[in-house]
Amino acid sequence: MNLIIIPSYEPTRNLLNLIDGLNALDIKDILVIDDGSKDEYQPIFLEASSKGCIVIHNAKNQGKGMSLKNGIKYAIDNIKDIDGFVTCDSDGQHLPNDIKKVSDSLKENNNKIILGVRDFSNPNVPKQNRFGNRFSSFYFKLVTGVKCHDTQTGLRGIPFQYGELALKVEGERFDYEMNFLTKVASYKMPFLFVPIETVYEEKNDKSHFRPLVDSVRIYRNPIRFALSSTLCAVVDIGLFYIISLLFDNNIYELVVLATIIARLVSGILNFVINKLWSFRSSDQTSKEIMKYLTLYFSQMLLSMGGVALLANTPIPLVVSKIIVDGLLFVGSYFIQHRWVFKDKSLLKEANSKKENNNGN
Repeated sequence: MNLIIIPSYEPTRNLLNLIDGLNALDIKDILVIDDGSKDEYQPIFLEASSKGCIVIHNAKNQGKGMSLKNGIKYAIDNIKDIDGFVTCDSDGQHLPNDIKKVSDSLKENNNKIILGVRDFSNPNVPKQNRFGNRFSSFYFKLVTGVKCHDTQTGLRGIPFQYGELALKVEGERFDYEMNFLTKVASYKMPFLFVPIETVYEEKNDKSHFRPLVDSVRIYRNPIRFALSSTLCAVVDIGLFYIISLLFDNNIYELVVLATIIARLVSGILNFVINKLWSFRSSDQTSKEIMKYLTLYFSQMLLSMGGVALLANTPIPLVVSKIIVDGLLFVGSYFIQHRWVFKDKSLLKEANSKKENNNGN
């Protein structure tokens, strides 16, 4: 049995229409999460309950991600014989037939993450949604190496064995969905993409998505990495400049000496900040240090080589270093995200808990 999980905040009657549509397709196992909606919305949840849905209530608004986690945890703790979870939205964007299509696909592929993907070439899609999805898909491809045309879809099928992992992924609001996709892609879990209808009712003006605040949450890791790298670049370039003033070596010796000292100090600082803050990795530090050192020395050699090549041009040394290190910055982010700080601790913890549960 696949459980349909529907997080909902201040819903319209679209929620009830969705439930009626699912019931008409003989889909009865539905869990609705009221994400702290005001009192005037409670009649809708009461009616949902009267239609046979399980309804749980967050005491206050916690966000879509937290609601999904609360729903999955409730299901794991209280509902037996679940094979998987199908998550969908309550605003009418996901049609009952498409939800059934994803659920059926999950039954046939219980080791894959199922994504209901929309066609964003449809002229009815608002321009901001088309742009946002293309950008997020591009970012997702760069970070994970996985091509996905609709990373923002809320219609997803999650096998039961990945439920514990879903509870451990960081994020409480709209950022959770991207975090979850990024995490399972980094673990090489297989995806299955199921085409669904592209629906945007009333120009999507009922969405609770806040473009600025929620975008910052979604792209929190690269923003943190950029801030960390900016700080370390200031330290790096500052030390490079000071050393270049203090020593009177020939130009090539000076570049090597200044680069090594500046890189050493800024590299240690960068590793600590990225592990504890940018990527929040809890994996084994010794392994990450070895990977980071490999990247660190490679970048140092590339930086020295690049600056040395530009040394005989009219470009000042410091400007040359900024240019070279700027080009290395983008590659460094993806290498650190996909290799250095590829945290597998969540997967190990989830698998351990799953095995313990199976043993009991």
